Amino acid sequence: MIAALYVEPGGAYFDLEGVDPWDENRDARTYQGPHPVVAHPPCARWGRYWGGAPKTLPRLKIGDDAGCFAAALHAVRTYGGVLEHPEATHAWKWFGLNRPPRSGGWVPADFLGGWTCCVEQGHYGHRARKATWLYLVGAPRSLKWGKSEALIRLDDGFHSAEERRRAVRTGACQQLSKRERSATPTPFRDLLISLALTAKQEKRSCP
Repeated sequence: MIAALYVEPGGAYFDLEGVDPWDENRDARTYQGPHPVVAHPPCARWGRYWGGAPKTLPRLKIGDDAGCFAAALHAVRTYGGVLEHPEATHAWKWFGLNRPPRSGGWVPADFLGGWTCCVEQGHYGHRARKATWLYLVGAPRSLKWGKSEALIRLDDGFHSAEERRRAVRTGACQQLSKRERSATPTPFRDLLISLALTAKQEKRSCP
């Protein structure tokens, strides 16, 4: 059994044997184990456009996610599992996690046994490249590293204003709905679940 935290109601983690989904109504900040987790904490206030539109009032604050990321990180460190966030999220620096290399490969994330990497969801079924950072407490293994052959590069929006303008000019961004951009493809979901389960296996092997 694993717990899927901060997931969309009725989304990719529902109706799966061995998966306990926590959507907004259940409030994943209150999760108290005992199972390893796959965590997708909200990223809007951690991404490149955390402040919203230039005319947004009152001004938004970086990291103002009601404690969701902190709770997700605590859950992974306590029960094992994996946390997913967009590439270059400010949450990594905020919580003292090492920045993973863009080219791929696992590196130590902290001094608490965590690992981190950058992987593109385009290798696992997403129509965009969608570079993603992972934080894992479990057994790291080789993934599909480097650039994927996909539509466009996405994180929480675009990496620059010029990239967004270019996507608009070419029509690339119109080929993906907002829901599709944020959704977790089934192969990537299955990958995250398998990584979370390595935490359970490690615990079982402990004397």
